[in-house]
Amino acid sequence: MQALRYWEYYGMTDTFTRLHEEAKQGKGFVRLYDIITSRENILLAFRTIKSNKGSVTPGTDGVTIEDIKRIPEDELVEKVRRILSNYQPKKVRRVYIPKEGRNGKRPLGIPCMIDRIIQQAFKQVLEPITEAHFYKHSYGFRPLRSAHHALARVQHLVNHARLHYVVDIDIKGFFDNVNHSLLMKQMWNMGIRDRKVLRIIMKILKAPIEGEGVPTKGTPQGGIISPLLSNIVLNDLDQWVAGQWETFRTRHQYSSNEKKNRALKETNLKEGYIVRYADDFKILCRDWKTAQKWYHAVRLYLKDRLKLDISPEKSQIVNLRKRKSEFLGFTIWAIKKGKKYVAHTGIRDKKKQQIKKQAKELIKNIQKSPTAQNVLRYNSFVLGIHNYFKKATHVNIEFSRIAYDLGRFLYNRLKGLSRYEHPEDPPPTYTKFYRNAYRTYKVAGVYLYPLADVQHEWNSYQFKQELTPFTMQGRELIHKRLQGDVEWELLKLMKSHIPNATVQYMDNRLSHYSMKMGKCEITGMFLFAEDVHCHHYLPKHLGGTDDFDNLRIIHKVVHRLIHATDPETIRNLLIRIMPSKTVLKRINQYRKKAGLELIG
Repeated sequence: MQALRYWEYYGMTDTFTRLHEEAKQGKGFVRLYDIITSRENILLAFRTIKSNKGSVTPGTDGVTIEDIKRIPEDELVEKVRRILSNYQPKKVRRVYIPKEGRNGKRPLGIPCMIDRIIQQAFKQVLEPITEAHFYKHSYGFRPLRSAHHALARVQHLVNHARLHYVVDIDIKGFFDNVNHSLLMKQMWNMGIRDRKVLRIIMKILKAPIEGEGVPTKGTPQGGIISPLLSNIVLNDLDQWVAGQWETFRTRHQYSSNEKKNRALKETNLKEGYIVRYADDFKILCRDWKTAQKWYHAVRLYLKDRLKLDISPEKSQIVNLRKRKSEFLGFTIWAIKKGKKYVAHTGIRDKKKQQIKKQAKELIKNIQKSPTAQNVLRYNSFVLGIHNYFKKATHVNIEFSRIAYDLGRFLYNRLKGLSRYEHPEDPPPTYTKFYRNAYRTYKVAGVYLYPLADVQHEWNSYQFKQELTPFTMQGRELIHKRLQGDVEWELLKLMKSHIPNATVQYMDNRLSHYSMKMGKCEITGMFLFAEDVHCHHYLPKHLGGTDDFDNLRIIHKVVHRLIHATDPETIRNLLIRIMPSKTVLKRINQYRKKAGLELIG
């Protein structure tokens, strides 16, 4: 997790850990503003925003991250503090994006760059506090949690708890209808009691929107802090549902949950378990009657306590033994196996149509311009959707059908540009993810990844609630699991564009990263995609080639140090990485190969 490295760099790890621990103990916080406006927290916010791919998008003032980069650090810190002393957020830029799998468009609000940095600074300090209070089975927009974990929880409840009735409730325009006053009370109840901080957050919520004026309710989608605020709102729902059964406090102390649940079944309580991802949630129940009670109870709770309405036409009760339920792009249903029912999962129809549409656009681009870069864009798309949907039990069947439906289209578009064959001596990046069992097209020397070649993967069940960046134990678990992130980082590397790079260089770069399990070949540290540089061991100007044996995967700062000649630059880079004697010896070995002076 790259955020941890940034925390360490700016010395904020201990602060966030302390906030989280004190929040766990139920303490209130009245001096948060000083932490938020500290030099280290502001610079951490800038560093985080700078690394986001959306940082190139300007707000209504036209300022981009490149403009902010030119401001000296101390000046940026003072600028943020000065703005916050009498904070009035600038007008939010309104843009519309297509709704996934639906007609119409979804509104997004794009704050100005300095407002994004401010929101990030607030989020960094509030998140460790709120994370201490959030319900354990809320998975959306939280550190180290994902849609796959939410899906795995639903499957677990179907398979092991034998809960086959699902209450699906759609909140009508949730992000546009959050009650601001109620949100402030919810934050206060979580221990966020710095009145200056609460006032500024209210101003963020009421930032004027281009062409629409000042909002009276809602958390604008597109804001850095909006997902966190939305989770605060719905945490009340999580805790209320859980308190009705799962965390219900009994007078008698039971030795196990099984014994407690057996006793609770003798009462009039409603058995039900909530699984939530952002505003998309399900309550799983044992029978139809209980599901009906939950449906009406949740509808009333949302209306009376959270001031939110539901969409009756989109809300329903589903018997998974008879019908499919949809969740986060997947479909879920229960099939009898022996004496019990087990959860089966697939891909929702609208998502399959969207996949076909995107694939066709990328194939058209290859037809218009049959370059290696366009093939790599297609391959990164295929690998991305495979990585997401391979958690579905029926993923192979679903993608085989998608591949069949696209077969004629692929043939008509690529027949004059490529060979259709079983890959002969495919590169390591291909064989890492795909077999030679499927024929595929080869364009510009690169094989297209086969849509049909994907297998079900179970590893989401390995999720541990202790996995959090805000405790020492959680960070130890994160470091142990970094190796498992190689596929996702490879996916990001595939999307990167390097002008004038050869196909050989691009592919060998990916192969090296994969072979080294994402670790720098000089320092041994895990590399995130944005930190990866591929170095020619024998530089090209000295006769070096793009051959696999001449390339090395290293951290970008180490790469700069290998090539640096200015003494001041070398000194600053050494301060940044603080190399051990062994690492410095390796760096000097690379500098010697490049014909440069050794660093003393």
